[in-house]
Amino acid sequence: MIAALLAMLLAAAAPVGSLTLKSAENSVTLTPEMLAAMPHLTASVVDHGKTRTYSGVPVSALMAKVGAPSGEALRGKALLGVVVASASDGYRVALSLAETDPGIKASKTIVADAEDGKPLSAKDGPFKLVVEGDLRPARAAHGLTGLELVRIP
Repeated sequence: MIAALLAMLLAAAAPVGSLTLKSAENSVTLTPEMLAAMPHLTASVVDHGKTRTYSGVPVSALMAKVGAPSGEALRGKALLGVVVASASDGYRVALSLAETDPGIKASKTIVADAEDGKPLSAKDGPFKLVVEGDLRPARAAHGLTGLELVRIP
């Protein structure tokens, strides 16, 4: 109950259309303009039989902003990290922190702000989680509002 209330308060405090990055130690809120200014990669996925190419910021780079380990530091207990992605419609998905790290997994996991060279549609944007290599887009959370690093004890 308290956690739900806290989540509602945090969501109310974040600017509309923003992306909140959280860990136990830190919290950062990014606007679409801030994300657009960051280095982007492209990722291609097959969505309902059609190949789509997205442009966005690697989840690993975003999670580093709140203290998530990456590269050689991602070992041992750090491998118990989970990234929980939350969307504006209440949809939530989880990824292991390791599967977002380019030093561990070759396929890309990004927070996209463009599809096929155009800004995301109002339905999908302003941010969408894109997981390259998934056989179906079940973890492609659109209307993405937050990424939270959760450490499994």
